[in-house]
Amino acid sequence: MLQDFSSATLQEARPSVVATERLTLRRPTLADVRTIARLANDRRVAENTRRLPHPYSQDDAVTFIRATAALGSETVFLIEHDSGPVGMVGIDCSTPGNAELGYWLGVEHWGQGFATEAARGAIDFFFEEFEDDHLHAGARVTNPASRNVLEKCGFQWSGVQLHRFLALGSSTPVDCFRLSRGVWSSLKSWSSARRVR
Repeated sequence: MLQDFSSATLQEARPSVVATERLTLRRPTLADVRTIARLANDRRVAENTRRLPHPYSQDDAVTFIRATAALGSETVFLIEHDSGPVGMVGIDCSTPGNAELGYWLGVEHWGQGFATEAARGAIDFFFEEFEDDHLHAGARVTNPASRNVLEKCGFQWSGVQLHRFLALGSSTPVDCFRLSRGVWSSLKSWSSARRVR
């Protein structure tokens, strides 16, 4: 699919905004640095996210935004609600055939269904914009809320692996999940049929 285009061209061709019922997913910009740093600079967030350092500074946010804009192998969205940014969601395609969904929310936004809604928006984006037939995700075994998000999105458990977490400075067990395009299409059809009734 579109293999003749550069990463920059692909990034420009893809939608920059995804709208869900309550949320807007958009590309982060340098204007979002303070907010991202404030939301991410909580050990409870970092301990459940593989690549977030702790503490998380504005310099970390600048580096992150510039890297995701330059790489082209990762699609990252800032999650916005009426009250403003609440977290991040993205798809990492740096390993061919092993695209991975990731997300995090600021602690004050936990328990409101934002993670599930944002994940669904990102999954829709992925299956509409990419040809891959599977999407992967993971959650620390000590994070049942994240596992619940993935299961509500149709992901199926595929085993446990050790993954390194930057904030922990060590590896920890992660429940691994996989979602197929077919399962996602079936879930969307079923959901649409329920709304029509």
